[in-house]
Amino acid sequence: MHGVNAIFYVIVLIMSVVVHEVAHGLAADSQGDPTARYAGRLTFNPLKHIDLVGSILLPTFLILMKTGFVIGWAKPVPYNEGNLRNKKWGTILVASAGILANIGLALIFGTLFRFGVQLGFPAYDALAPHPLYVITGAIALVNLILAFFNLIPVPPLDGSKILFALLPRRFARMRTYIESFSLVLLLLFIFFFWPKLVPFVGNLFGFITGV
Repeated sequence: MHGVNAIFYVIVLIMSVVVHEVAHGLAADSQGDPTARYAGRLTFNPLKHIDLVGSILLPTFLILMKTGFVIGWAKPVPYNEGNLRNKKWGTILVASAGILANIGLALIFGTLFRFGVQLGFPAYDALAPHPLYVITGAIALVNLILAFFNLIPVPPLDGSKILFALLPRRFARMRTYIESFSLVLLLLFIFFFWPKLVPFVGNLFGFITGV
């Protein structure tokens, strides 16, 4: 991945994680918690969401190391579970909103990729792809990666919030203990387990786009 492609993918990643976080905030707001709105986080301005490590340094490092995958995150949108009308299902909805937003973007842009010829663009050529395929393919792939990455039940990813919201209250102490090691667990997952899931995401990308 040369420099221009690397910058392009980081930009797509940043905008995708921004959509992800705004979706969390909108879901929380709809469930009675205006914390994100009061904090000025219901905006698509990336400067309000960028996390130095998760949005810039980690993706750039993964690209430079030629790992074959790019992942990252933005600053979490603040919300107060105590404000939610239904703490259990409200928490699940808020945690799921970002994932669903990324899946929605992947389906929209993946479908545009798949039906490029019907839209009047030349057939896909892997050696010299039309900009339509470069842009829609990148957006679809990055958002698929984000969706499945966040589904993993490892703190602080959304999958862990969904899991612990579904578990009985007696697991609350275990949640607190596990979350105290969240950064270590997340880095271990990224470097040792996530690469094993990348082929599955690639197959799903192929199924959606027809490549």
